[in-house]
Amino acid sequence: MNSHRRLRKFNTRDTYPGQSLDNDLCQVVVANDTVYLRGQVGTDFDGNLVGMGDPAAQAEQAMANVFQLLQEAGSEPGHIAKITVYITDRRHRTPVYRVIGRWLEGVYPVSTGLVVSGLARPEWLVEVDVIAVIPQGGPQP
Repeated sequence: MNSHRRLRKFNTRDTYPGQSLDNDLCQVVVANDTVYLRGQVGTDFDGNLVGMGDPAAQAEQAMANVFQLLQEAGSEPGHIAKITVYITDRRHRTPVYRVIGRWLEGVYPVSTGLVVSGLARPEWLVEVDVIAVIPQGGPQP
């Protein structure tokens, strides 16, 4: 019996068509009671970038993705344990964290923030990585 599920499987040849990649990945792995999300960026699930050049708009889309994926996995935002935020410019910190703070008000996860020289696509300005739990008996109100 598998103790994990993989949700929203995809191949990188579709996600990164110009990069000659061929990796089988997924958006979510649920292992026992832990939910691991793929880093979420400013693209919707159809691959459309939201907020070209706008870190706040990209953070907004990334957090909308996080909330949707948690729901699909059987968790909810109140059960986020850890969030890691990657930004490509220190000046993006305030607009990005304002958005994230609004989405996570009252949640109190542990958090790590990193400034990186770039993400997988040059137009991406922010990436949000989340680990959450599913309480025993499933999501709780």
